[in-house]
Amino acid sequence: MRKEQIRNFSIIAHIDHGKSTLADRILVETGAVSAREFHERVFDDMDLEQERGITIKARAVSMDYEYKGQMYRLNLIDTPGHVDFSYEVSRSLNACEGVLLLVDATQGVQAQTVANAYLAIEHDLTIIPVVTKIDIQAVDPTYAIEEIETLLGGKEDVLLCSAKTGQGVKEVMGAVIERIPPPPGDENLPLRGLVFDSIYDDYRGVVIYVRVVDGKVRAGDVVKLLSSGNAYEVTEVGRFTPKRKSYPEIAAGEVGYIVCGIKDLHEVRVGDTVTHKHVETVQPLPGYKPFKPMVFCGLFPAAENDFESLKKALDKLYLTDPAFVFQQDRSEALGLGFRCGFLGMLHMEIVQERLERESGLSVMKTAPSVSYKIKLTNGEMVEVNNPAEVPDRSRIEEWYEPIAHVSIIAPDEYIGAVMKLMEDRKAQFGETEYIGKHRVMMDFKVPFMDIAYDFFGKLKAATKGYATMDYDIATYEASDLVKLDILVNGTPVDALSAICHRDDAERKGRNMAKRLRKEIPKHLFQIPIQAAIGGKIVARENIGALAKNVTAKCYGGDISRKRKLLEKQKEGKKRMRAVGNVRIPQEAFLALLAEEED
Repeated sequence: MRKEQIRNFSIIAHIDHGKSTLADRILVETGAVSAREFHERVFDDMDLEQERGITIKARAVSMDYEYKGQMYRLNLIDTPGHVDFSYEVSRSLNACEGVLLLVDATQGVQAQTVANAYLAIEHDLTIIPVVTKIDIQAVDPTYAIEEIETLLGGKEDVLLCSAKTGQGVKEVMGAVIERIPPPPGDENLPLRGLVFDSIYDDYRGVVIYVRVVDGKVRAGDVVKLLSSGNAYEVTEVGRFTPKRKSYPEIAAGEVGYIVCGIKDLHEVRVGDTVTHKHVETVQPLPGYKPFKPMVFCGLFPAAENDFESLKKALDKLYLTDPAFVFQQDRSEALGLGFRCGFLGMLHMEIVQERLERESGLSVMKTAPSVSYKIKLTNGEMVEVNNPAEVPDRSRIEEWYEPIAHVSIIAPDEYIGAVMKLMEDRKAQFGETEYIGKHRVMMDFKVPFMDIAYDFFGKLKAATKGYATMDYDIATYEASDLVKLDILVNGTPVDALSAICHRDDAERKGRNMAKRLRKEIPKHLFQIPIQAAIGGKIVARENIGALAKNVTAKCYGGDISRKRKLLEKQKEGKKRMRAVGNVRIPQEAFLALLAEEED
């Protein structure tokens, strides 16, 4: 098919605004999926996506569609909507020339709608605004259209559709063909393909997902990856229809996959450029803006002999999700494991669940922390994402913490509730702008640590579910931070250490000690749980010893006999406390992730 008949586009929107439903409807309209094969959320084929009702991984599909008597090839990439998976959206947009920007008629423009629209503008893509869910009774799409026009800065030709009933979907597909330009590139030039994703197949090795920018690639060609220079023979090329289907070649402008029998997971890097082996000089494609993980935690195998299995599972998962990083770590309490970095809290939860489901391993997770910077007394600046790595207090001159730029969209009746919530988190207030008759967008600067854990749930509770938020890390600012150590039976437990603001340290330490007291089972000796800053104890809780009635067999007689038995028991408990080990269950670590009581 000629390049002029190809359209590469993506669907972007706020979470739960109907991206996957519209993608499913387009599959049916083009005949890519038959009525017999069709089921709800065809694109979301991961069990976790079906259960949670969210898209986690971007998906690609090629469809042939006849429009006004001519055949066109539509390459669609469905994308996630949650802020934690914005890196998946960015990767998808690099493979497209245009986007469908969906807005729910019942909810209007939301925080991620704004963020994704700006992302598309940054990539210089054609934006087609679409108002969805117009089949819902008593819904007036006028307000959503007005908000879209405000967002995009002018009158736009906004389309209306219902992916559920199919109303207006053909008009949307016609707009894709008429408004989105064909892809640039020349199939007569040397091969240049952008790696935008990859998966691992147990039988065929790494399957590379590629957007061909120039040239063409066939089975039997010998290609190389520019980052490593290693060459491989292509055993299969094809397109997604939506399942992988082999084709003789894929050429400039098309989206497809390449199988080269690559067994080493570290050979393939998202954003790399694929070219033919014999091509000596070729301009690498721009690739992707590097991401920066902001939430970190330790992942440890529940069984020590599962360490190698966990390493292989992380390698395999990294291939499909390069937005998290990991490196080997060791904890005195938990043994060998990995320190992992994520884009956000939901991303962290998803990675852990995928690890346990796809590998069958039981994984222990430590309390999360964010990335900080520390200026040392010798002028050196170091980055710390693990409390165990914090230098000695005598070497620290100043702490710096990440500051997030937060945008919140909510009905104007909840302005006071949102302001109060942000004030409690030491936020700096920015602009407040009306984007509709009764809805406002509020901007704040707030320490990322204060919104990383439980903030989203509290925002929803304060606004009865109507508020939405988006954030990005704006800068690092100096702050009065301390390392809070947790001591169990007098021994610091590195996996339970935390970094927090000095004025919150005592409250946080007290809460952590209380929760641990409930979670750590009783032993045969008393266990003190202490929270300390440096050498100063700021909170303490005690777990009482298991009481065994050693005098149960004493029926009457001299009281001194009972006293002798009790003294003997007391001495035994002292010796046991000195040499005994305290078993800290996984529930104790999970308890620290629980929402703090107000």
